Amino acid sequence: MTHIAKTIWSPVGELTLVADAAGLAAILWENDRPGRVPLGPLREGGDHPVLVETERQLGEYFAGARRRFDVPLSFAGTDFQKRVWAALLTIPFGETRSYGEIATQLGKPSASRAVGAANGRNPISIIAPCHRVIGSGGQLTGFAGGLEAKKYLLELEG
Repeated sequence: MTHIAKTIWSPVGELTLVADAAGLAAILWENDRPGRVPLGPLREGGDHPVLVETERQLGEYFAGARRRFDVPLSFAGTDFQKRVWAALLTIPFGETRSYGEIATQLGKPSASRAVGAANGRNPISIIAPCHRVIGSGGQLTGFAGGLEAKKYLLELEG
């Protein structure tokens, strides 16, 4: 599958937006761990309509003018990962959930570690708001973009 990429600047660093034929496939962080989101080769395509629209909506989000995103998403992962990522999309702007709460929402209350693992491989950060998932005691936990970026996003939505 061909993936088209466009790198943009944001208040949390450079982000690489990636689209495929079905929609937005990934938002990668500047210092993303290699292989966290397996995509294969990327081709530059800054004028791809999904990437242009994603950049516009992210700009509005960072300016405080957008709370929900409306771009087609193309998640690639296991069935369980896709269920976790779909659950992320249900977390309202400005709210957080624990890994255990997500596991319970999925009907698997003992699967908080598996939820954490799937959350860590979320390919579409920010839009599928994995930054809204925190530890059960309210602490900030691992985040592909780094804890400073997670803190920034949560404060932006605060």
